[in-house]
Amino acid sequence: MPHCTPETLALAALREPLPAVDDAHLAGCARCQAEVASLQRGVDALAVPQLAAPGPAVPPPPAVWSAIAAATGVTATPRPDVVAAAVPAAPVAPPPVPPPPLPPPPAPATVTTLRPRRSRLLLAAAAALVVGAGIGAGAVALGDRDDDGLTVAAAALDPLEESGASGEARVLERGDGTRTLRLDLTAADLEDGFYEVWLIDEAVEDMYSLGVVQGGGEVTLEVPPGVDLTEFPVVDVSVEPLDGDPVHSGVSVARGVLA
Repeated sequence: MPHCTPETLALAALREPLPAVDDAHLAGCARCQAEVASLQRGVDALAVPQLAAPGPAVPPPPAVWSAIAAATGVTATPRPDVVAAAVPAAPVAPPPVPPPPLPPPPAPATVTTLRPRRSRLLLAAAAALVVGAGIGAGAVALGDRDDDGLTVAAAALDPLEESGASGEARVLERGDGTRTLRLDLTAADLEDGFYEVWLIDEAVEDMYSLGVVQGGGEVTLEVPPGVDLTEFPVVDVSVEPLDGDPVHSGVSVARGVLA
């Protein structure tokens, strides 16, 4: 089938309806489609009001009148005042408005490294934490299932600083994927404070607070969603004073590493 004629391509570029035969050919012919796309660029440019608006008239160059005179035999030439009247003067553009001055650059922000009080003891114990806190963790059986879920990680909590505290921690995973930490702690009762349970990374830099636990007995705490226990495997029990400060006090009584 022959390609579309230039007239047909021009109509297509103007988005005019085509005869059925030409319309069917154009739908399957890459060459004709490319021609239409090229023509439509000019059509779309003229459709922009800023580009389609008529500009000021300009006088024709002298060669145009000479060609007309040669073709028609006219020897008279238009008077300069008539040409000037026919061609309005181009509007004078207003002077450009200078852009507003740029605001001064903001002063550089001051970055302050916070050193909460928890770092005093935790940083000092970091080396011993990785090496010694996992002792006895393997004694807790994994894979046990009860009504609260399946045991997926466990740790034996060893005493720190001759505190005499000890315990066992197990991570249970429910059927919906949520997890809890079941902690059985044996520790002396506190008169002016409380015990708090934390998940800490092995670098002893970041931690999550899971909640408060009593000195004796078992408690079940929710593990925050999205916490990777391979990055936060350390279970830490701290002594917190009743001062309203939410950060780790830096005083721990028991710790273990989840296996």
